[in-house]
Amino acid sequence: MKAVYTLRHEHKVTTLCRVLRVNRSSYYKHYKQTESKRAIENQKIRTHILQIYSDAKCRYGTHKMCRVLETKYGIKISPGRVYRLMKGMQLPKMSTIKPKFKTAKQSDSLPCPNILKQKFNPKAPNIAWCSDITYIKVENRFYYLCVIIDLFSRRVIAYHISSKIDTKLVLDTFEIALKERNYPKGTIFHSDRGSQYTSADFRKRLDNAGFIQSFSAKGHPYDNAVAESFFKATPHNLPIAAKRGIIKL
Repeated sequence: MKAVYTLRHEHKVTTLCRVLRVNRSSYYKHYKQTESKRAIENQKIRTHILQIYSDAKCRYGTHKMCRVLETKYGIKISPGRVYRLMKGMQLPKMSTIKPKFKTAKQSDSLPCPNILKQKFNPKAPNIAWCSDITYIKVENRFYYLCVIIDLFSRRVIAYHISSKIDTKLVLDTFEIALKERNYPKGTIFHSDRGSQYTSADFRKRLDNAGFIQSFSAKGHPYDNAVAESFFKATPHNLPIAAKRGIIKL
């Protein structure tokens, strides 16, 4: 049918239909046919889906896509229909490639007390800070972002990016935080049990600064829930995060 439509200006339609074994009535029906209301509507929805999916960095599935379509565009649509449209669009999935980490063995005798004990709402600044590290993939390379958050304001008071996930990354971030907050004393510094935080160099620096170190229990990420949720909710775009007041630049 497509070949007949393409060559109709070069040869007679009767000849093309005979050679290609296409019924003339079927050809004329197809030629005069207009897109259905449903097809036009689907194309419009696909455009919105593509925009939402791009803005969400390929993270949204069927049900979340339905909610956004309704709240943002006023389109009420069933999950099944959204699923069929997204499947037909063959949208790329978010990359699940992660950097390979070398796990450092920790001594069972290493003192790692949980001083904070999930008290995430101190009554004043510089009573408790928390910290964590995440990775960012840029042009097939991984970079590591360390942040330190004051639990009172929930703002990032210091951050640093490095191509290496080592103790120096945490030390450099800590120095930025100290300078930003005029070198406070007696502050609780809470983190997970990563080797960067349990290293002798970092623990010694905390002691010299007059800080009290606190660790999440092994296998309990919710002990550091503020830092964990920050990385989950905040896009890896520091200028946008700063504009929203999440990061203090």
